[in-house]
Amino acid sequence: MKISNAIIKILLPIVLGGAILYWMYRGFDFNSISHVLLHEMDWTWMLLSFPFGILAQAFRGWRWKQMLDPIGEHARRSTSVNAVFLSYAASLIVPRIGEFTRCGVLKKVDGVSFTKALGTVVTERAIDSLVVAGVTGVTLLAQLSIFNVFFDRTGTSVDSVLHRFSAAGYLVTLVCGIACLVLLHFLLKKLSIYDKVKATLGGIWQGIISLKDVRNIPLYVLFTLGIWVSYFLHYYLTFFCFDFTSELGIGCAMVTFVVGSIAVLVPTPNGAGPWHFAVKTMLILYGVADEKALYFVLIVHTVQTMLVIVLGIWAWVALNFIKTKKL
Repeated sequence: MKISNAIIKILLPIVLGGAILYWMYRGFDFNSISHVLLHEMDWTWMLLSFPFGILAQAFRGWRWKQMLDPIGEHARRSTSVNAVFLSYAASLIVPRIGEFTRCGVLKKVDGVSFTKALGTVVTERAIDSLVVAGVTGVTLLAQLSIFNVFFDRTGTSVDSVLHRFSAAGYLVTLVCGIACLVLLHFLLKKLSIYDKVKATLGGIWQGIISLKDVRNIPLYVLFTLGIWVSYFLHYYLTFFCFDFTSELGIGCAMVTFVVGSIAVLVPTPNGAGPWHFAVKTMLILYGVADEKALYFVLIVHTVQTMLVIVLGIWAWVALNFIKTKKL
């Protein structure tokens, strides 16, 4: 049963992403890609984007160490950064496993508590979600007309979803949710693993509240801004690789960046499929021809995914040369 569940967790995201990619690229002339890569694309801008892709992950590793220190878990900077590099590569195989992978690396190499490390990752994700929400809100207001067209064309209007619920529907959903939580609580009490679960949740909670004790808050904020500015520049500079996107401007880059960031929440390897669809749709709304938009998303996503793989291999090799910290 455990083996079959593991297989499903690995195969389902791959099948989902593959199905979306197949639907998008059916009838596409893949032979033309080589001509675009060799003769129509300016690789200088792509190469200039790489340092920002690396910096985004490095900033994440440095910020992570800063969150671990207040709870008595002192990981090395090199281990933290390499753990992050490896986590992104691992998520290409099994989506969302990266969070557990990097916590496992710190436990193995630097003796950091797995549950406390996982708690800081939960906090980190919450902070990043707030940043994305803020950037999305500003971008939405600035480019409202484009987003309206996008929602109409994709059928993802929030109003259309909310109108399906009546007041009674919301109430029933809330009551069912509370009932499930109460039932889960009593089931856990009856199980022998209740104390273990409680201890695990306690460790996670310690990690979550570590933010209030972080030293040098301005540096923490700087790292957070550095992560997202680097992510954006890593993406935005690729616009200048192609004639058909180089003149679109930073507004289009922000919109497609935000939509792409939301699309990767769908659990497929590195957002493959949903990211392609979302960014391609937005580029078309800005006047890019359908075929050109397909070139852009296919090349940019593939090249940036290759960078993630290279960093993952680098981290794996580097971690094998790092001496395990003596406890």
